[in-house]
Amino acid sequence: MKSVKFFTAFTLIIIITFLSACKKKEDAAIAEPAPLALTPYQLYSPPYFPKLIIPSDNPLTVEGIALGRKLYYDTIISNDNRACAQCHTAQYAFSNPAPNSLPHVNLAWNNKFLWRGAVEGQMEDIMASEVNSFFNTDVNKLNASLVYPALFKKVFNSNTITTKQAAYALAQFIRTLSSTNSKFDKYLRYEAMLTPSEMNGFVLYNTEKGDCFHCHSLGLFNDNAYHNNGIDSVFIGVNRGHYEVTVNSNDMGKFKTPTLRNVELTAPYMHDGRFATLEEVIEHYNSGVYHSPTLDPIFSKPNHLFGLQLTVQEKGDLVAFLKTLTDTSFTNNPAFAHP
Repeated sequence: MKSVKFFTAFTLIIIITFLSACKKKEDAAIAEPAPLALTPYQLYSPPYFPKLIIPSDNPLTVEGIALGRKLYYDTIISNDNRACAQCHTAQYAFSNPAPNSLPHVNLAWNNKFLWRGAVEGQMEDIMASEVNSFFNTDVNKLNASLVYPALFKKVFNSNTITTKQAAYALAQFIRTLSSTNSKFDKYLRYEAMLTPSEMNGFVLYNTEKGDCFHCHSLGLFNDNAYHNNGIDSVFIGVNRGHYEVTVNSNDMGKFKTPTLRNVELTAPYMHDGRFATLEEVIEHYNSGVYHSPTLDPIFSKPNHLFGLQLTVQEKGDLVAFLKTLTDTSFTNNPAFAHP
């Protein structure tokens, strides 16, 4: 009798073990599938650009860039029917004359953002600010969308869309907005020649005579820094610049140096758009600099004390050189257009 009870108990253990094994196999069969492999994307970085650093937690992928591109043009990103592309349009080199938006050009190599430098760090930092503060993105709309959950799932392997993921996707796309194929780039690659006027402008740009290169260094054509370039002597409101961020009197009237790439397309100029043409900008540096305690030291050099004193021809040559920075393959790139 005891042996029968032992056999029954032993058999029951075997059955339970078998059923448990079957359940594990069944669970494995319906487990969450592994994330799909993403396609790495290599962003071209010319040898005359700074080192390109891509954060390890947001590598560039074809799928992530495509998602960011879709968000860039979609008003769903905001709570009031706005989209990134409304203030950053291709025909203006991804800037906009009204409002006076800084261009989305080669920001992958920048670590300071917005005219006043309100955000510093990586592209993810400025995009997080845009998503959370500027757009006040409602992720409930993204999660309720018929298309976005699947796209986010593919890129981030998450069942719930977050503002961080939206910022990361936008960061991936904006990193690819790279302008490296202007006439000047072709000149550096020995693929084009500059005209005598353009070459003379290039020389003026890179010598003390024109003195442009200190703040707009070759490559990115900005130095990723803040300067008071003498457009005011008294600073009120928005004209206080980086001081509004740091509350440091040494930053009064300083603004982020904008890139001069595609500058022909990004009028009006300065943070408040006070100059309508490149000719007006050059004349400012030639004869219109205002002095103040925080004026950049470059304007205290001997050649600046009485203005640059450029001739009409020299000013025209500088404009001619600046126009060699226009990159139509950038503004017409189908990879950057509305998807």
